[in-house]
Amino acid sequence: MSKAADTKPMNGAESLVRTMVGGGVDVSFTNPGTSEMHFVAALDRVDGMRCILCLFEGVATGAADGYARMAEKPAATLLHLGPGMANGMANMHNAKRAHSPMLNVVGEHATYHRRYDAPLTSDIEGLAKPLSDWVRTGVSSATIAEDGRDAIVEARRGSGKIATLILPADTAWGPGSGPIEVPAPRARSRVSEDAIKQAAKLLETHGKSVALMLGDNALREKPLALAAQIAAKTGCRILCPGSNARVERGAGRADIARVPYVIDAALHILKDVQHMILIGAKPPIAFFGYPGKPSRVTALGTAFLALAEIGEDTGDALARLAEACNAAKSKPALPEVARPDIPKGAPITADNIGLVLGALIPEGAILADESVTTGRNFYKSTAGAPPHDWLHLTGGAIGEGMPLAIGAAVACPDRKVINLQADGSAMYTVQSLWTEARENLNILTLIWANRAYAILKGELLNVGAENPGRKAHDMLSLDNPTIDWVSLAKGMGVEATRVATIDDLVKATKAGLKHKGPYLIEVVM
Repeated sequence: MSKAADTKPMNGAESLVRTMVGGGVDVSFTNPGTSEMHFVAALDRVDGMRCILCLFEGVATGAADGYARMAEKPAATLLHLGPGMANGMANMHNAKRAHSPMLNVVGEHATYHRRYDAPLTSDIEGLAKPLSDWVRTGVSSATIAEDGRDAIVEARRGSGKIATLILPADTAWGPGSGPIEVPAPRARSRVSEDAIKQAAKLLETHGKSVALMLGDNALREKPLALAAQIAAKTGCRILCPGSNARVERGAGRADIARVPYVIDAALHILKDVQHMILIGAKPPIAFFGYPGKPSRVTALGTAFLALAEIGEDTGDALARLAEACNAAKSKPALPEVARPDIPKGAPITADNIGLVLGALIPEGAILADESVTTGRNFYKSTAGAPPHDWLHLTGGAIGEGMPLAIGAAVACPDRKVINLQADGSAMYTVQSLWTEARENLNILTLIWANRAYAILKGELLNVGAENPGRKAHDMLSLDNPTIDWVSLAKGMGVEATRVATIDDLVKATKAGLKHKGPYLIEVVM
């Protein structure tokens, strides 16, 4: 190497990548284009950054969400200008609702080129702001690493934030500063002692009419155990929203009821709750507005006490509340290992699928759940399975189940990931299968092939639509033509099989759990 080459300054892209790696952002889910080529070259040169190609930007953003939920730190995405970011925005929405930390690097035209209004020019900041907690466009290769440092700091705030850094091409190829040191993550803030005393007083005086509504990291094993002790001591109930970023559950862990999706069911289970203490959660509401039905699913007059906001230290709050309630010695009943019996020769129904899962989920499994209608009652039959984690579709934008599974598998390569997947939703990000195969990820995908947008068939009635006819039903059906999931999976390098009986599902699931690498089962319903 020449002396001139030795003294050549590091460019902006490499300065940024080295800053990211130094700040703990060491995985990038990518879908690059021309404007990002210097960043791509830097990713190649810098040790410590794992780069995973996704064939659609929604896969990249959804995978970054799944990674963050399990690794508890941000991954990066690499997206191509405004249209590329727009393709990933649905799963940015889900990640924002999950409070997942994420660092989006979005390529942009060179600063001097933007004024010429080339075909891919767009208002990237304007697109990014609604779904980002922090947005910045780089202005110089000399300061782009500082921008990266600030993005990491913002992404790690509280539970996690969406930080979007827009990278003009010349800020990547121009001379850079070298890597910038990233400060250590800030600890979550603690709730006040007055708030603890107020919650303890409420539990002491109103016990059985109080519910603890838990969200955020209060749904991890230790905080849940504290909540269960408080419930055992005071008689209160413990609940969580219907959709959560991550719930640690299974035998030996506190069982927690989810607020149902269906309004009437939610109203029923909450009818006796007069006081609700919010710990990393918001008051429960209906997913949609329906004619003649309420938006809030709590009883009229329910009083709310916000003990810990989302992003505050919910574990510390529960520990101090348990102490204030003298609950430390309480011994709540916890689910024991209980594998349900699977009836031989039974038809494939949602309830019977739940029994199969309860019987076969292995210890340490991660379930990425986009079952939609099929999986609403899976919790009941899986409470006694060995300890496992459950990831939900938090923002309601379908098409995240498969990408979530990718991110979880990358974050936890030694754990089996089980993707519980509705067929209609899977078609939004079917490209995920290719990435699973390329990375040889340890994912078992179960496709619920009911060949319909089944949830929308129910919603058609729920909203009071009158006399739906052929056109309405055709818009909710996926059976003309029938999607061949086995062929789709094999075409992208994933081993696959189809089952139509419970006995065959049991056999195929056992095989899929033993299989090293991705495996798909199309479950015909």
